[in-house]
Amino acid sequence: MTDPMLYLTLASAALMGLAMITWATLAGWRGWLQLKAQELTRTGGTGEPTMPSASARIEIADLKERIRKLEAIAAGVDL
Repeated sequence: MTDPMLYLTLASAALMGLAMITWATLAGWRGWLQLKAQELTRTGGTGEPTMPSASARIEIADLKERIRKLEAIAAGVDL
């Protein structure tokens, strides 16, 4: 059980596992930073979200209506 190859294999597997965890954590951190940068861009740095344009609000309302109709169809309700 004192085979040096076994220890080398275990050490390399542990190192690879640590590398994968570190890479995933770094990717998550970068994604979070990108999200915060987008939030700052959207709010203009004031912390208050800007109002969407009238056409964007109409489009959102239209999409909500379509979703409501699709949910009614899925539930079997006649409109």
